[in-house]
Amino acid sequence: MTFKPSRLLVVLFAAAALPVMAQNLAVVNGKAIPSSRADMMIKQLSAQGAQGGQPDTPELRAMVKDELINREVLIQEADKLGLGNNPDVKAQADIARQSILIRALVADFIKKNPIKDADIQAEYDKFKAQAGDKEYHAQHILVENEADAKAIIAKLKAGGKFEDLAKQSKDPGSAANGGDLGWATPASFVKPFSDALVALKPGQLTDTPVKTQFGYHVIKLDEVRPAKIPTLAEVKPQITEALQQKKLQAYQQDLRAKAVVK
Repeated sequence: MTFKPSRLLVVLFAAAALPVMAQNLAVVNGKAIPSSRADMMIKQLSAQGAQGGQPDTPELRAMVKDELINREVLIQEADKLGLGNNPDVKAQADIARQSILIRALVADFIKKNPIKDADIQAEYDKFKAQAGDKEYHAQHILVENEADAKAIIAKLKAGGKFEDLAKQSKDPGSAANGGDLGWATPASFVKPFSDALVALKPGQLTDTPVKTQFGYHVIKLDEVRPAKIPTLAEVKPQITEALQQKKLQAYQQDLRAKAVVK
């Protein structure tokens, strides 16, 4: 089969146009919406799967296409009205651009500076050492001055009920529960408190008030049990996140230190 010159040109131009057309999601008032824009939006939605995002399906793609067409229609109208020249709009667009670039910088830094398993293990070992191998179930009463704390200790030794006296505690989190602090490791408390706590035996009460930056504490130890330390696998995501944040903070501080600020 042979083509006439005019027919051949039509075929060639149509073939050349195919790749370009394939890259467009739609054309709105003569302006093309690239398919890459839809791919990016779908990628973002799919990446949020653990937080309730949606899988990449034909239905999702149809919804995204419709959304992008709606946006293009609105953007074209905004441009027609000259809203892009509004100073407030320009400032907001600049802030949005900064946020996008900063997110990209953070993602790039994390990718190039991955957290090593050895660092995670070291942080986990440090956590275990600080937590200790025991958990303590205690009660406390917090007051503002030493005299009040001593008076409470005297009442308790005279047979007063800890739960009743705890109602005057300045710690709102435990006062309503009779001063109950639940189960916790010593590392959960400030040092003067934890030191006094671990020195007690179950059923014992502090003989003297324990002073911390919060005030004066009267502490009673109820029970002690072996600590239930989470496994490395259980806390690995949190440790990784914490180490990443530490690295990012150091990176930001280094950039700030090198910056010329006038």
